[in-house]
Amino acid sequence: MSDEMNTPHGGSAHRRWNPAGLAARCTAAYRAWRVRRHGHAPPAHDTGDAPPPSAPAGESVLWRMRTTVKDEPGALAAVCTALAERGVDILSLQTHPLGAGTVDEFLLRAPAGTDLTGAVSLAGGAETWTERADAHDLVDAPTRVLGLAARTATDAAELPLALRELLGRCTIRSRPAPLSGRAGAVTVPAEGSLEQTVIRLRDPEGGVLTVERPYPPFTPTEFARARALVELDARLGPRIPRGRDVLTLPEGSDISVRRADTGDLAAAREMHERCSAETLRMRYHGPVGDADRYLNHLLSPRFGRTLAAQTASGRIVALGHLLWDGDETEVALIVEDAWQRRGVGGRLLNRLVALAAEAGCAQVYAVTQASNTGMVAAMRGLGLPLDYQVEEGTLVVTARPDAVPAHRVRQSGEHIGRA
Repeated sequence: MSDEMNTPHGGSAHRRWNPAGLAARCTAAYRAWRVRRHGHAPPAHDTGDAPPPSAPAGESVLWRMRTTVKDEPGALAAVCTALAERGVDILSLQTHPLGAGTVDEFLLRAPAGTDLTGAVSLAGGAETWTERADAHDLVDAPTRVLGLAARTATDAAELPLALRELLGRCTIRSRPAPLSGRAGAVTVPAEGSLEQTVIRLRDPEGGVLTVERPYPPFTPTEFARARALVELDARLGPRIPRGRDVLTLPEGSDISVRRADTGDLAAAREMHERCSAETLRMRYHGPVGDADRYLNHLLSPRFGRTLAAQTASGRIVALGHLLWDGDETEVALIVEDAWQRRGVGGRLLNRLVALAAEAGCAQVYAVTQASNTGMVAAMRGLGLPLDYQVEEGTLVVTARPDAVPAHRVRQSGEHIGRA
């Protein structure tokens, strides 16, 4: 999910959420890389993405389909009949009543090559939208919503992920509460608002939570489900799983790794004080004096997950951040000087990537400086295929967490990823 926040200096301009606070030239280079890599081309077909690979002839394909029919007897039956005539199996159906019509959402198993949109249009369906589905979509809607609620209740960091899984491919932005009297400030009623493809809700941490997708429009049912998840999050308050994992470093000493949040702000600042100016510069890509101001955002479960490595005495010596940024989640590390080159960063990174895989993140990237050999070595240590992009001294290294073996995900994430 892409999150937008006000700039750290309190300005009104919005930008893509990057709590590392890249210096201006680094930010420009990184944005240029992402524009070239993810150019915003017009939708290629009705899903808004490149057409999925075609299935071999004779095979069946799972599809999610949404269409609008008139609210009159026989309208839905005509659509179902048209699908049956083409050998399409209707696995599940949800109806979303609107004013003059009804939005019907299907999960279908169709023979490869079936023209679903054409068939439904001839039967009276309009504004039809289709998307390839997978086995996860076979779970019935009530069970899936209950599972998302359980995830949200366990961990505050799950709310953006749960909303995205509930509503499909969408962009989630969190903006802090506007300053008093600020021009153009967005205000949201207590019950939230729904405007076609945009949902706005009161963020439990203050401010506005916006969910947006290009197509199809959100239904009142989807709005109600999203609002219920956000209300659950607000009622439960700040929370993270409290498990920890004890690691034995190559030198033989033990160190523990646990989830961290804003309650660790003071300890994180103390770690900053023990770090050299060069270490802080490598991590935050900007003025060393600005490092502390990002910690409150970095440690907030709303924007991702943070792991802390600490000694037996409880002193934090390293932090690893997993920051939600759509399918390409960002990872970042800082290890205080006395604990560098002892395997701490690599261990944290492995666990962050495991958490990303568990959360369903398609890609993980690290934004660093080309001279930061420690971060590059840690990324290489993942044992995953890597993609390197260099722009004016800024290095972006991308890996795919879905290439992590399942047993490694379980071993790395089960103690500190969830309660």
